[in-house]
Amino acid sequence: MVKKKVLWWQIGGFIFSVALGSIFHFLYQWTGKNTIVASFSAVNESTFEHMKILFFPTFIFAVVESFFLKEIKSFWSVKFVGVILAIFLIPAFFYTLNGIFGTTPPWINILLFISSSFLGFSFEYSYYKKDRKRKGDFLGFIPLFLIALLFVIFTYYPPKLPLFLDPVTNTYGIG
Repeated sequence: MVKKKVLWWQIGGFIFSVALGSIFHFLYQWTGKNTIVASFSAVNESTFEHMKILFFPTFIFAVVESFFLKEIKSFWSVKFVGVILAIFLIPAFFYTLNGIFGTTPPWINILLFISSSFLGFSFEYSYYKKDRKRKGDFLGFIPLFLIALLFVIFTYYPPKLPLFLDPVTNTYGIG
């Protein structure tokens, strides 16, 4: 019964994260470049911003999900690894494909976003089924919270690194 419950939560999380992430891709522009909205939505087309719009919906969903999957003792430690996997797959896929082909069309980038989310939630499901019990599991929440803070800080003060460069405008951060 718990496995089925976990499966439905993971499917719901995947759908929620992809749908809300898609909204977050455009929300900053839709709100007239609201600086508060910039904290959790894409402010440009950089790889970093695409990682951010996958991270925040997944993190928001995880907080809600944690109240309903209290019986999963390893919830936050597994969630941490799943989220890290998903957000790091975006640049791994993107830069690999761009290295091979030189550029990728927007529909491929959308598939990369969806695939990264799917693989993150799939990883989580495979470990939640086993429910490896860990002491101090809530400690998995702390690095996720710190990552959320870094996403916000780097939105306003991005390092001058390729990950943060908007390939459309050749700028960093809020342009």
